Amino acid sequence: MRYLLYGLLKSIFKFFFTVYNRLEVVGIENIPKEGGVLVAANHLSYLDPPVLSVALKRRPNFIAKEGLFRIPLLGAFIRLYCFPVHRNRPQPSTIKEAFSRLKEGEVVVVFPEGGRSADGRLQDAKRGVGMIAAISRAPVIPTLIEGTDRALPMGAKFLRPTKIRVTFGNPIEIERDKADKHYQERVSREIMEAIKNLKVKVEDFS
Repeated sequence: MRYLLYGLLKSIFKFFFTVYNRLEVVGIENIPKEGGVLVAANHLSYLDPPVLSVALKRRPNFIAKEGLFRIPLLGAFIRLYCFPVHRNRPQPSTIKEAFSRLKEGEVVVVFPEGGRSADGRLQDAKRGVGMIAAISRAPVIPTLIEGTDRALPMGAKFLRPTKIRVTFGNPIEIERDKADKHYQERVSREIMEAIKNLKVKVEDFS
């Protein structure tokens, strides 16, 4: 049932984002057609998850902040497609769940910054993304989202007809499984740097 619901919602969102927000997807060929994949994207707006769901051809599993799961009705819906994370300190259960889904060949989406950017600029990555990448050794796809902060700014009640673009970068291969904290933090920084570099590899966004 949840797969049918996901397919229906994706079709609706795809039509809406394509027509209303002129959604453009770049680099979709960089997403492996099978096997575990960690998609690491910047976070600008509440629109980011549905936009990524439309942009990706494979069904994603989102890591979402735990507070969302406590919201009546919305929390029940989120549980169908997401699993929780403590924003400032990832719990072992979250890392274990992400590792399990990646090993089962699924797509896991994480926002390395841990929350939405208030001004649209990229923030420093939390250690969690490096921890998941280092332990699972799944290929990491750096992903740049543009325009969702203008389409639905913080505090806005209505969606604006602003162009949105999603750019998937080349896969980052993790060389080794290492539990060292400093190594995981370095991996997190490298992933965020790869996202930042996507800005200069694509044509001007307008």
